[in-house]
Amino acid sequence: METEAGSTTNFHGGRLVARRLKQYGVTKLFTLSGGHLFSIYDGCREEGIEIVDTRHEQAATFAAEGWAKVTRQPGVAALTAGPGVTNGLSAIGSALQNQSPIMVLGGRAPALRWGMGSLQEIDHIPFVAPLTKFAATAESPDAIPGLIDEALTTALAPHSGPTFIDFPLDIVFSEGEESPPAAPLPDPEAEPAAASGIDEAIALLAAAERPVIMAGTNLWWGHGEKELLELVNERRIPVFLNGLARGCVPADHELFFARARGQALQEADVALVIGVPMDFRLGFGGSFGEET
Repeated sequence: METEAGSTTNFHGGRLVARRLKQYGVTKLFTLSGGHLFSIYDGCREEGIEIVDTRHEQAATFAAEGWAKVTRQPGVAALTAGPGVTNGLSAIGSALQNQSPIMVLGGRAPALRWGMGSLQEIDHIPFVAPLTKFAATAESPDAIPGLIDEALTTALAPHSGPTFIDFPLDIVFSEGEESPPAAPLPDPEAEPAAASGIDEAIALLAAAERPVIMAGTNLWWGHGEKELLELVNERRIPVFLNGLARGCVPADHELFFARARGQALQEADVALVIGVPMDFRLGFGGSFGEET
């Protein structure tokens, strides 16, 4: 339901969620149907957002992450209160490790009866906070648009990752005022180049006799695959890929290698590392030679 109040238009909380998602270009909501979310479903139907109903909340959240990986746009999942949210934790953890920009919307027991034993009542925030970049509970219908803004912006800001908002049943079914239109989301392709280090990297590569490139997940999230391929072709540098960077240089490219990485990193005089953490896959930095 929507009502006119003077010059402003009020919508129920689920419609406020859906209208904000639509403004940001979200076209799909991945979920497993749950009563705490019916207001959001109604809003999505009104706004033309496709509801993809799965068989398990974990599947819904993994599907949202899959959507984010393929499109490099935010994936959105909606999980019902209590066990619905906890069922999604493994997938939220996956998104955190993969730096996948997803937003999870949770149902929540009514704020008015909090602590009285409502259906599937549990405080989700302590569970999801260690696995997300941002986690919050909507405290009023009017707060919903701003929370969606913050959650999606945070999910996409480098380093990208999952965010979470839950909506108490009495709040998401109540009416609130729609705040001004959302600002554009962060655009990785519009990010400025690093303020320092570029000239030094160019000089090192120009002087290198045995250079090598090691690129990973954040190359993909940063939309850098075209520039990587240009660098590889122009400088004739062997390249290795891991994580979501796999495929950014075609597997049949003459300078792409997969099975000689250990030797290449040990024997290179210069290694250009792009979007790869120095984690266990690179021996915590020990995969590189003493002279690299």
